[in-house]
Amino acid sequence: METENWIKRLFQSIDSQDTQSFLTFLADDVLFRFGNMEPVNGKAAVGEAVAGFFKSIKAIQHEPLAIWDEGSELIAQGTVTYTRHDSTTLSVPFALVLGIANGLIREYLIFVDISQLYAVP
Repeated sequence: METENWIKRLFQSIDSQDTQSFLTFLADDVLFRFGNMEPVNGKAAVGEAVAGFFKSIKAIQHEPLAIWDEGSELIAQGTVTYTRHDSTTLSVPFALVLGIANGLIREYLIFVDISQLYAVP
């Protein structure tokens, strides 16, 4: 796996809000945790959770700043910008830790603070 292109394709699937494309990166028994939310287990359940999240926003854009490939773990950090349905945006730092086995993600841990994403002004 060529790490930089692989992570670029992963973020493209997310930024295009293409749930089916995103799921191709995941193992069937994936564990997925987004921020401080409860973990989600299994590819089908992750698909439902991610599709629901995509519906809650207008757009998303990742800007990775650094990537570390540790073999069975891949770590990325950068900035993610969420566009709300009213076209306002929120940009926050993120860190992503992926456990990789046989070219698929078995553990997907997102560290990001989206507490202001749905805040009412």
